[in-house]
Amino acid sequence: MILEIKTIDTFYGLGHILHGLSLGVEQGEVVALLGRNGAGKTTTMRSITGLTPPRKGAIRYKGRDIAGLDPHRIAQAGIALVPETRGIFSYLSAGENLAIARRKASRWQMDAVLERFPVLKERLHHKGHELSGGEQQMLAIARALLTGPDLLLLDEPSQGLAPMVVNDVMSTIRELKSERVSMLLVEQNAEMAVALADRVYVIDHGTVVFEGTPQRLRAERQITATYLGVGG
Repeated sequence: MILEIKTIDTFYGLGHILHGLSLGVEQGEVVALLGRNGAGKTTTMRSITGLTPPRKGAIRYKGRDIAGLDPHRIAQAGIALVPETRGIFSYLSAGENLAIARRKASRWQMDAVLERFPVLKERLHHKGHELSGGEQQMLAIARALLTGPDLLLLDEPSQGLAPMVVNDVMSTIRELKSERVSMLLVEQNAEMAVALADRVYVIDHGTVVFEGTPQRLRAERQITATYLGVGG
């Protein structure tokens, strides 16, 4: 297992957000983390990356406990986050945003990334704030790949995007899945996430309420209706 989270408790100040949360990602697996707004999905991502470290529990990456490490150490270990906000430097060009993330040891180098995202090749000299939402999302994913991650964390990659652009993002994730890239996907669009995932977790109030295959989740009408607002 490339990532194993064991009974973590994470707080924002006095606010207790994650309550004994446990989940795992196998090598080469795409795992979807679903739940309503405020369920604790982004806090889970922040716990993994060290931005909001858990106060209790363990987070093991390739067998090593990384809970409490500085975020840059976790990134150097091979975990890359594509944040919900995308995190683009708005007054740097697309090319500059990519250049600062390059690592010689990465299996994804600049030429390969631009071949995967041809729209970026045409927009390299445009500032981050001049890019569309879809272009910014592609730039955020491309930048993460340039760091050479063994585990990719995607936080709401379809948020705010037009349906056609969402399809492009899905295609990119499918391609990475075919290359056996391990991914943890947080996504409000449950249908999109279930279509991409090998396994699914549903959380509510910082606690796992479902774990299983996409097929099993589709059969659990009460879970989808209660915790995802889907079906009935």
